[in-house]
Amino acid sequence: MPIDGLFLLARADGGASALPQLILPLVIFGIFYWILFAPMRKRQKALAAVIENLKKGDKVLTTGGLYGEVAAVDANVIHLRIADNVKVKVAKSAIAGLESDSEEGVRS
Repeated sequence: MPIDGLFLLARADGGASALPQLILPLVIFGIFYWILFAPMRKRQKALAAVIENLKKGDKVLTTGGLYGEVAAVDANVIHLRIADNVKVKVAKSAIAGLESDSEEGVRS
């Protein structure tokens, strides 16, 4: 008996459960979650820890591409020294990472 005939017999007898049809999409979703979302969340937590622990003298890179040295840290604002006698206020959320981290990412 061909495989198609066996499938039709199984459906006609007891009406197979929808559970086997849901297993594959759930497995695919699980794989995508662990490949895409879990590492992204891990990077976000690491960046949040870096931003929280910034101190005067740290060299950082902003999301706008500015390299600077932290001159002062306020509640939600960081004062960056980008040149001699040039300081800018930047939101903490605009910090992309430490300067040394960004250089290592370019090399690899």
